[in-house]
Amino acid sequence: MRPERHDEGGAGGLLVPMEWMYAEYVADELLRTGDLMPPTTLEYRAGRDALALTIFLSDGPVGGGGGMTRMAEWRTLTAYGTGWREWVCHQLDLLETRAFQAERTGAAHVDPDLELALAAWRWLEETELLAPDLDAVGAPGGDPLTAGDGSAEWHEEEGPQVWTPAWQLGLPLGHLAIHLF
Repeated sequence: MRPERHDEGGAGGLLVPMEWMYAEYVADELLRTGDLMPPTTLEYRAGRDALALTIFLSDGPVGGGGGMTRMAEWRTLTAYGTGWREWVCHQLDLLETRAFQAERTGAAHVDPDLELALAAWRWLEETELLAPDLDAVGAPGGDPLTAGDGSAEWHEEEGPQVWTPAWQLGLPLGHLAIHLF
């Protein structure tokens, strides 16, 4: 997945999260190229973080040859109904387990890439954004002021709105950006 790190001679040094930074860069470029929304919005951040997690956690190197194959893989991983959330949780659990075992045996230090990926995932899980309620739009006889749980709000220009975990907005945005690239 990622290249090994070698701490030669125990000299230590600053570990730079290059894999995460590269995944974030690629995700940012895909979203900017798609020009789907301003980069200053929380929705954009959700899309960038969801795409960066997909890129970071998928197998194989990000750069180099096979770029179109990688794009097809990311498109498949981010497609609606694929269980992306469960896949991310599983991949992060695997990386955490490996990192814990390596740290326990003294074979490695804290992985700054993993730390940033975990922080991005926490933000995507814990942050809720107000978004259109796609289930209520066009529903005959639906109450425009509330969803089934009473959490929707009505916005004249957009229709009913509900609070949604950031990853649920970011994932389709990232998927669309891949298609537009």
